[in-house]
Amino acid sequence: MKGFVELEESYPFDLLEEKTTLNDVIDNRIREHTVEQTERNAFFVADLGNVVKKNIRWKNVMTHVKPFYTVKCNSSHSVIEVLAGLGTGFACANKNEITLVQSLGVTSENIIYTNPCKQISQIKYAAKKGINIMSCDNSVELLKIARNHRSAELLIDIAIADSCEENEMSLKFGATLKDCRHLLESAKELGVQVVGVRFHVPSSSGNMEAYLHALADARCVFDMAAEFGFNMNILDIGGGFSETDGELELEKVCDEIDPLLDIYFPSESGIKIIAEPGSYYVNSAFTLAVNIVAKKAVARDSQDQSGVVVSSVNDEPFFIYYISDGVYGSFANSLYGTVNAIPILHKKPNSGEPVFASSLWGPSCDGLDQVVEHCLLPELSVGDWVIFENMGAYTLEQSAFSELERLPVYCVMSINDWYWMQEVGLTLETSVKNFSCVPSCFQLNQEEGFPAASLSGISA
Repeated sequence: MKGFVELEESYPFDLLEEKTTLNDVIDNRIREHTVEQTERNAFFVADLGNVVKKNIRWKNVMTHVKPFYTVKCNSSHSVIEVLAGLGTGFACANKNEITLVQSLGVTSENIIYTNPCKQISQIKYAAKKGINIMSCDNSVELLKIARNHRSAELLIDIAIADSCEENEMSLKFGATLKDCRHLLESAKELGVQVVGVRFHVPSSSGNMEAYLHALADARCVFDMAAEFGFNMNILDIGGGFSETDGELELEKVCDEIDPLLDIYFPSESGIKIIAEPGSYYVNSAFTLAVNIVAKKAVARDSQDQSGVVVSSVNDEPFFIYYISDGVYGSFANSLYGTVNAIPILHKKPNSGEPVFASSLWGPSCDGLDQVVEHCLLPELSVGDWVIFENMGAYTLEQSAFSELERLPVYCVMSINDWYWMQEVGLTLETSVKNFSCVPSCFQLNQEEGFPAASLSGISA
């Protein structure tokens, strides 16, 4: 395929020639779908070079905080492989995620089990697989863990005081300081080891004070634990890191919490500080392409001050478009207002072409399945394609409403990012098992100056 570096063996991504862009990749895939008349009318393109750059940025900014990637955010095999090769840890929420991560060569020491409501069977599975570090925020959970995982090492989940709003999630998860004392006392009686504190500041809070209060409370819990004879050595500052407009920037978080970390958890204390970034790594790396499957033009009526219904100016129609994926698939977060879907036309409109008020809906014909409430678009036709950027976080599960299966993900990386990846330490020798870039299949073409190999480029 034009613009792609040819590789001899299967890689978890396609290497792109220097002048090939993501738009070129999307064009190629749309052309393939059109020629093959495939039933899959939606797909993702993932730029794994973007993921690598996020990891470099993390190391440069959060120099003393080890990332444990939140697998439930995006469980694409290629993302997991690359992040494992880069040395990140993984925060898993269930048996399937643990199995996936361990199948790619990640050791149990680099996995934490973070689900606040763990099934007994899955606690036993974690014990069998040597996953010892897990979170806990109540006495019922503590008793389950004590009975089913004698080698467990607990992180006490503490509640977050969000001064912006008392949201439901802050009430459902996390222990208060009073509860923490009771948990520590119970853990001591049950013989369960407590090794640290964990908290999570939602990215939607946009509130730096939540971090400040959480760190102060974490220090209190560390001091309580010492009274009971626990020598805790892990502080998990959770997730919530993102680059989406309106959310906290990584540098801002670092600037705010670094002075407090120096006070409460200085480096000489030996406390290991970790975090659970998810959206930060993958959101901007994934682009979704969807197909227009149906359309409807309706009269734009409005109501004047007297209550009489009148036609809109110039009798312009309002277009309703139905696309091949919706809120029961890749746009599920739209139901909670966490996805700001901005449609980008694949077919560029002609200069001066009129635009019309439009809305985009998923294929389910459900009244909740609205992807974009209002936007201005030129008139589109069935079969046209629409692109959505920043679609890497919480979008892959249960994609494609019509088939209830995951959409294809075409993973790519520019040749420049590939060399950059090598320079920052992801060498062939340190790559994880099943990572396709291994010495046996990696041969440099001396004349071209890049790897000569062929790529599958598709990830589950």
